[in-house]
Amino acid sequence: MNKELTIDMPIKAEFYDVDSMNIVWHGNYLKYYEQARCALLDKIGYNYNEMKQSGYAWPVVKIELKYMRPIEFNQEFRIKATLKEYENRIAISYLIYDLQSGKKINRGRSTQMALDIKTGESLFVSPKVFTDRVIKLLEELEDES
Repeated sequence: MNKELTIDMPIKAEFYDVDSMNIVWHGNYLKYYEQARCALLDKIGYNYNEMKQSGYAWPVVKIELKYMRPIEFNQEFRIKATLKEYENRIAISYLIYDLQSGKKINRGRSTQMALDIKTGESLFVSPKVFTDRVIKLLEELEDES
């Protein structure tokens, strides 16, 4: 399968996101990543509520960000989130780019590991309830092409 699970969503830099220089504060990029991650998990059909109901938590264990250009107040941009790994963890890559020019603003990656809620133990293989949903969606995307 060569299809990727991706979402690409618009965001606008709001007043509460910027510092005194009208530049988005660096920590807010994590918020944008989280918005995109939630949209991607919704697309997969395994959002945080469904994770909890299935008995698993998925804490973020690693995050990487590379800042290339600032985002200014009222700037419209897009964030693309792509599922890169799912068998042993959830790894998602992110690309933030300017809506008008298409110039890259930021890129990064997050990694989440499954945790059994009852035992508190980390799992080194993703639960079947998650991997089955990813495989089903990938198959549907393949069938469409």
